[in-house]
Amino acid sequence: MKRSFPVLRGRGTEEDPANRFERLHIEPLPEDDEDPAARSTQYFRDASRSVLTRNHSPDVGFDWSLNPYRGCEHGCIYCYARPTHEYLGLSAGLDFESKIFVKPDAPELLERQLASSRWKSEHIAMSGVTDPYQPVERRLGITRGCMEVLVRARHPVAVVTKSRLVERDADLLGELARYDAAHVAISITTLDRSLQRAMEPRASPPEHRLEAVRTLVAAGVPVTVFVAPVIPGLTDHEMPEIIEAAAEAGATGIGYMILRLPGAVRQIFLSWMDDHCPDRAEKVKSRLRSLHGGKLNESAFGKRLRGEGPFADQTRSLFHVSREKAGFPRRVPALSTEHFRRPGRPPRAAAPAKPQLDLF
Repeated sequence: MKRSFPVLRGRGTEEDPANRFERLHIEPLPEDDEDPAARSTQYFRDASRSVLTRNHSPDVGFDWSLNPYRGCEHGCIYCYARPTHEYLGLSAGLDFESKIFVKPDAPELLERQLASSRWKSEHIAMSGVTDPYQPVERRLGITRGCMEVLVRARHPVAVVTKSRLVERDADLLGELARYDAAHVAISITTLDRSLQRAMEPRASPPEHRLEAVRTLVAAGVPVTVFVAPVIPGLTDHEMPEIIEAAAEAGATGIGYMILRLPGAVRQIFLSWMDDHCPDRAEKVKSRLRSLHGGKLNESAFGKRLRGEGPFADQTRSLFHVSREKAGFPRRVPALSTEHFRRPGRPPRAAAPAKPQLDLF
């Protein structure tokens, strides 16, 4: 049965749920309520004095991450990073996708940290939280600036994105790949264009992401496609088709992760299901509970990304069979730190160019 989905004019959610850290929450009256789709995106300067963040989660595969942006205009309804905006006094809902914090000094700060004698070369994930190639990157080029630093230092980096914009940096990623120091992971949730547009309103369409795979592989860059997140009862049946499409595009690796609903994401996602896929809402909730011991979300390391129980086993088996059929290896080669060159200490960061200042 073909489904149709209303489009919220580029926004993933209409909600601004209460911030868990704030004692008061303002609930607008219906007659005063702002049209969420009309809210323009605002950009704020992030004054962080370092850009490399240490990760202490044992199940994510990297120890350091670099996030040029906080918040993400892609507006993916299921994004596990939404609750991070609550640390800024904002909401995990519409605020997360319309109030974006940018780090224009990130390339200079990155070079300083890599130049420090205390830095021991380990691979960096870009980005561990929000997408480094979200729409504003076209104008600011902060991610590209960081990539240029990494190329000069021949420092290993793993990029995670769902944006075709990553193609722009195929030259830099290809240069790093010559030293086995670059890897790109592109996530694809669904190949259903109408569903994708509703779930991920400002992210690249699935066919564009597959084209980015082709472009990067042609440049010599290893690319993994993540079937992520797998939404049980809604997109899980697409796993074999996505894996087949990834193989046809030339991807060199494949992986998957189950949907996570931490904190306020649960309310936001379930409301979206009720509005967009009411016929599937109860099935999705039932499947999630079967994966997480009766809960809608599991936060324990080692369990949160795969789940447990019969349905988790079924999903894992489907993935393994589809992977073997498509000819993907079980593991991707590790990134190399062998060619790292510590950069000379750069001069103090200059003031950002005026076109950047105009954004804030």
